[in-house]
Amino acid sequence: MFKYGIDKLTVKKIISILNGKLKAELTNEAIKKISDCRKKVEIMASGSKAVYGINTGFGPLCDVQITPEETNKLQENLLITHAVGVGKPIDKELSKMMMILKVHALSQGFSGIRLSVIERILFFIDNDLLPVVPKQGSVGASGDLAPLSHLFLPLLGEGEFWIDNQIIPAKEILRKHNLKPIILQAKEGLALINGTQFILAHAIKGLDSMNYLLNLVDLSGAMSIEGYQGSTSPFIKELHQVRAYKGTVKVAKRMRMLFKNSENMQSHGSCSRVQDPYSMRCIPQVHGASRNAYYHLNKLAVIEMNSVTDNPIILSETQAISGGNFHGQPLAMALDYASLATAELGNISDRRCYLLLEGKFGLPRLLTDKGGLNSGFMIPQYTTAALVTENKSLCFPPSADSIPTSLGQEDHVSMGSISGRKFNQILGNLEKILAIELMYAAQAIEFRRPNRLSDILELNFAIIRKKVKKLEEDRILKDDINNMINLVKERAFLVK
Repeated sequence: MFKYGIDKLTVKKIISILNGKLKAELTNEAIKKISDCRKKVEIMASGSKAVYGINTGFGPLCDVQITPEETNKLQENLLITHAVGVGKPIDKELSKMMMILKVHALSQGFSGIRLSVIERILFFIDNDLLPVVPKQGSVGASGDLAPLSHLFLPLLGEGEFWIDNQIIPAKEILRKHNLKPIILQAKEGLALINGTQFILAHAIKGLDSMNYLLNLVDLSGAMSIEGYQGSTSPFIKELHQVRAYKGTVKVAKRMRMLFKNSENMQSHGSCSRVQDPYSMRCIPQVHGASRNAYYHLNKLAVIEMNSVTDNPIILSETQAISGGNFHGQPLAMALDYASLATAELGNISDRRCYLLLEGKFGLPRLLTDKGGLNSGFMIPQYTTAALVTENKSLCFPPSADSIPTSLGQEDHVSMGSISGRKFNQILGNLEKILAIELMYAAQAIEFRRPNRLSDILELNFAIIRKKVKKLEEDRILKDDINNMINLVKERAFLVK
């Protein structure tokens, strides 16, 4: 059981909540924190002192005080006017994750929102009523204003829901569930749409994917080395103790595990080759550097998912601090770093594909015995090259850019929403690149038989061969590639 506003979220926990494997609920302790903070807002809202976001306008209109009678309309207008996102909708799982993250932040008792509003969001989560949220429109400060506005428009009976892959007006769905639109009160609109939940949801989705792909790229690298009959000496423990980066040490250890008791690797232990190309020899250093980027982003994402990122923050009945906790820069820069790290995994994977095609060390050129008449595996490497270059083009860091908004009141923004979206695009391309490398490695291993691999590699080789047979003569490879991509997406490989 996960307790909103009390327990600490992790990537694993939020994925479990998202998939229904971990139940999450509000406890009496969280309810008290929410209610106590709401009372503080009501005291400030009824006073004559101007308090940003409670009885004033927003952004450049922060110097315009609003009467108590206008407060509710002000909060409703905030959601309506900020719902200006464009482009295709984000995945439904991201909408759900954003709501889970927002409930956790609001439940910590610093946002001043009513319990009834949080309970309505929980109803949406529990009943898979997932709002339609466009991909584009957030600059990542003051938080993810546009996507969060779309996310919570259905509270007002506006906006749309996903129902069985169809987009249905929120009014119809509320009516079906006998729910009345909520009338927002002081501070509530601002609490809902200030925050980094769009950026953070993309970071969490990416971290979950990257964690698997970091293990998979070690597997694909090991299988390529088996096919190439490369050396295991670059992975010995002693080498990495003298340059002990966390990621490097981890990868070297995994490579030793993947090669354990491999007859194929033992069969050429006394060969005359001195060293392998970097894409094989430097796997711990390159894959390990990408792991370090993963560790960094994961650490920051855990801080963010357990933080309060709206504005102002309610500290007492006389103190509402208008600061910058909504600013996405801490995640934006780390997401750009993780994007570069992910792209590099594809880059080195493509180089290993190329090495397997060269026809060296007992492998036939293009991994076919019948070259000339047959092109073998020549062309899939064109695809990996294209995907690698596409990823390189996606590595421009949006966090390096800033365009002033809100008449200069918001004069430095993070663009972290773009960083998050690009991170997941790069990960999607990496899935395809690794699928092709694994297909190449399996073909190369065929030429090393009857030598056996390690037990773990033999199991993964069998997984490939259930979907993709050895290439004897040219055939249409599109289906083979798609089968491999599906294996990667379904996380069918045993990566440990």
